[in-house]
Amino acid sequence: YSLVTRDLIADSTEAMALAHQFDALVMVPNCDKNVPGLLMAAARINVPTVFVSGGPMLAGHVKGQKRSLSSMFEAVGSYAAGTMTEEDVKEFECKVCPTCGSCSGMYTANSMNCLTEAIGMALRGNGTIPAVYSARLRLAKQTGMKIMELVEKNITARQIITDGAIRNAIKACLAMSGSTNAVMHLTAIAYEAELGIKVLNEFDTLSDTTPQLAKMNPACKYSIVDFYKDGGVPLLMENLQSMLETDVMTVTAHTLAENIRDHKYLYPATGLVNHTLDDPFGYTGGVAVLRGNLAPDTGITKPGAFDKSLHHFKGEAICFDSEEAAEEAILAGKVHDGHVVVIRYEGPKGGPGMREMLNPTSAIAGMGLDKDVALITDGRFSGTNNGCFVGHISPEAAEGGPIAIVHDGDLVEIDVDSKKLELLVPQEEIEARLKQWKRPEPKFKKGWLGLYCKLAASGSEGGVMKFDHL
Repeated sequence: YSLVTRDLIADSTEAMALAHQFDALVMVPNCDKNVPGLLMAAARINVPTVFVSGGPMLAGHVKGQKRSLSSMFEAVGSYAAGTMTEEDVKEFECKVCPTCGSCSGMYTANSMNCLTEAIGMALRGNGTIPAVYSARLRLAKQTGMKIMELVEKNITARQIITDGAIRNAIKACLAMSGSTNAVMHLTAIAYEAELGIKVLNEFDTLSDTTPQLAKMNPACKYSIVDFYKDGGVPLLMENLQSMLETDVMTVTAHTLAENIRDHKYLYPATGLVNHTLDDPFGYTGGVAVLRGNLAPDTGITKPGAFDKSLHHFKGEAICFDSEEAAEEAILAGKVHDGHVVVIRYEGPKGGPGMREMLNPTSAIAGMGLDKDVALITDGRFSGTNNGCFVGHISPEAAEGGPIAIVHDGDLVEIDVDSKKLELLVPQEEIEARLKQWKRPEPKFKKGWLGLYCKLAASGSEGGVMKFDHL
């Protein structure tokens, strides 16, 4: 219930802050639901607000390699495939997450913590200082001092969360190949701030011109801590500054341009994780928007996290109406080379809450199929995912989107370079199937989950609750 809880966090924070008439707020999130949930609340409440996250964990080390949470899920798939022993799995259990903190790759939590910094709602270092470093405590103390200055100067959240700030965050996300979930969360934050920016369209357009300047797990071996020591978000923004709107206000009470000018780096740049505009990892962004007859509104993928050989994939559909059914089939060996795994009825209304397909994709990788199998869904992906995948397909199956009428054996084509996601079935056949489709009963009809099933907007609209849906 990822988006269900995100919105619940936003709603409860809004109610609490207004009930107690708070003059200002310090938000202390750290994971993939509460970071965007609290940013949505900050935009609604619009008082002086600063964020300070708990920080990322250190990378694990297993068998001579850096590891992170995704390694644990992949280990389960490897065990099921018979390529890993139970003792190996236990070693991963003990070592992949060695400290407290958010997972050590550029997954959703760290993406959103870094983007909070890029938007200007957190002090520099918020996204990358490790949870166990003393610098994280120092950042917290500085945050407490800074909120008093923002109150004195009456710099509120909506003076910082502007169209320009969101556009800067989109470029930062593309440049560091952040989680695909950031597309939806930035859309939701812009909606709550009542901004005019069309986030999905901006991602679509800017992905063609924004180079990928930073690269880390799941796209390579480097962790978020390596990113921190190589300058982190401040250096990324400095390298991107000619493409940014640097006159925007931030919680430092200074503009982004002033922050870039005055920043002091703790470590010498290594050039391993952060590259310059002259030497990018790629000349287009790490997140892409796909459309086609299978995704009329949108589909989101992360080409920065998988090999270019997978940017064009054509295969036979094998369809599942839930995440659990797909995972069971994958672990049972029913998914083979050339399959496009279709997981549907997991969107905002159908899930409800647009579940993350972390288990099926990790099982695919663990079984050694990540170069030979693709996966598409109206649900989402964890930022840990790599391999050829397309999520956020809208309209979702529960709303009668074309993903609902894909049959086993249908040919599906994913073309990242052309930004296409197509069901290779005659249009008249698609229309005939859609006419026969019947809307399923919602999974919940009362309580908070029932309300979300009724009011949730499409993934292309950020999955927010829209009361015009009543």
